[in-house]
Amino acid sequence: MEILFILLVALAIDIVFGEPSNSWHPVAWMGKLISMEIRSVHRGGRLRQLVSGIGMVLVMIGVLAASVYFLLFYLKELNLVAYVIVAGIIFKFTFSIRGLRQAATAIKQLLVQDKLAEARISLMSLVSRDTSCLSEDQVVSATVESVAENSCDSFVAPLFYFLLFSVPGAVVYRVINTFDAMIGFHGEWEHLGKFAARFDDVVNFIPARLTALMIVLAAWICKRNVLQAWRVMLRDHGKTESPNAGWTMGAVAGALGVQLEKEGHYKLGDNNSCLYLDTVSASLHLIMVVAVIWSSLSILFVGVYIAAT
Repeated sequence: MEILFILLVALAIDIVFGEPSNSWHPVAWMGKLISMEIRSVHRGGRLRQLVSGIGMVLVMIGVLAASVYFLLFYLKELNLVAYVIVAGIIFKFTFSIRGLRQAATAIKQLLVQDKLAEARISLMSLVSRDTSCLSEDQVVSATVESVAENSCDSFVAPLFYFLLFSVPGAVVYRVINTFDAMIGFHGEWEHLGKFAARFDDVVNFIPARLTALMIVLAAWICKRNVLQAWRVMLRDHGKTESPNAGWTMGAVAGALGVQLEKEGHYKLGDNNSCLYLDTVSASLHLIMVVAVIWSSLSILFVGVYIAAT
């Protein structure tokens, strides 16, 4: 029964309070620690970077997962209420749907106010690409792409691993995903981040496809183009470098009848409709429905598990 209350506490915290400032956010602390680790790695050959990257990821997974496991094990023996509350708080820090909505809405509001330069800067919190020269349409596209991709990374996947492995499972996922976001890119540290990038591809394989299917369902609920969402998802999912991101972005592009483009990398969807500022709101509407669907399914799954045991 405790796992159900942990899930409900975490969801309630996200809905009511959203994200704390970076000064108080464990994921932000982890990001700073990763940055320190990157600076401490001496530049070397490919093999040295690869081994260092593997070590960094595995050590942090081991330390954080073990710390969370033993802390919660101790609290469960000490006081069940304290265990549920602390577990719910820790679990909440592994996901965020309200924070994603606020970030995307903030970008839209800046564009509404004709503050394109500020919108480009704000977009940097959601995407890894260079945003300094993006047009308004490109900013809208990048925002919608991020909303689609992060519906998996920021919500569906953490809950998926919570259902499988409880709070430590969600923590391990967040560690892997954070490493990928920070060092899983091409460039100077390509081989340092290669393990994190491939590990992230593996752990997101099932959640990304589940999220895409729920986006198609959300398109039906929101009276969007369901058949187009399904068709574009199947047709264009392989166009992205990531084996997972194209599924969710393709489904959103099809549902909204727009074309999402990262210049020089991919074009997803058909250009049936222009990209408007309201396209951001429409994508958020879809993702909020996905969040409701997945939350409901998660609660149902836990309920069935409790009844069966």
